[in-house]
Amino acid sequence: MFRKFTLSALAALAMTAGAATAAGDQGHIHDVDFSFEGPFGTFDQNQLQRGLQVYTEVCAACHGLRYVPIRTLADEGGPHLPADQVRAYAAQNFEVFDEELDDFRPAKPQDHFPMSGLENAPDLSLMAKARAGFHGPYGLGINQFFQGIGGAEYIVNILTGYTGEEKEEAGTTYYENTAFPGGWIAMAPPLFEDQLEFADGHSNDPHHVAEDVAAFLMWAAEPKMMARKHAGFVAVIFLVVLASLLYLTNKKLWAPHKGKKHA
Repeated sequence: MFRKFTLSALAALAMTAGAATAAGDQGHIHDVDFSFEGPFGTFDQNQLQRGLQVYTEVCAACHGLRYVPIRTLADEGGPHLPADQVRAYAAQNFEVFDEELDDFRPAKPQDHFPMSGLENAPDLSLMAKARAGFHGPYGLGINQFFQGIGGAEYIVNILTGYTGEEKEEAGTTYYENTAFPGGWIAMAPPLFEDQLEFADGHSNDPHHVAEDVAAFLMWAAEPKMMARKHAGFVAVIFLVVLASLLYLTNKKLWAPHKGKKHA
């Protein structure tokens, strides 16, 4: 199963005031073609499983998913791990405090992912919905209409936007990042080449790794996205059929009266 690393990841997403020298400046966000985008898009199960591995090995030591039950890893439309793997994953990677035992114990599927391990490390449960990668002029959201909110894109660009430049201010080291507002961030680059090895043999270069964990965090924030899309599609079909029946009924009822002149 997955290993736990003590590497900090995604701290950039906190967007605290001290993390940038000019927080009013917007960073550069490029679009990413995710499989779950669009009205008929779906999550890629293999990508979600890789993203779970990235979260576990790179992010989990510092960042929590406190609103995500571990058991949902077995749900259809998500990583869809077998039940025995979910149990093993929970027990091997996390500990939770049990009030009845008054002590920590290995996590179980019915538990939630732990809270963030560091005070200044943001919880990632809703991060993909809390950040907007695309903005329209004057706040109109025109870009969002065509490209979506772009929370997953924001995560990808933060993780891959480092230029290699550093500076120190007030005893804190900042790293230049083209996606972060203001251009400088207090988190060191969390991803590097050959950092992970995926069981399915998928590319493990930083850009693909960033896309995988961003997709997983999108699922964590919207675990019922596929069900919502399906319900919306059924509702649209129902409305189209209902509108057609109403039109035909109206046409039949008024057909005998059309063309007649009234005194």
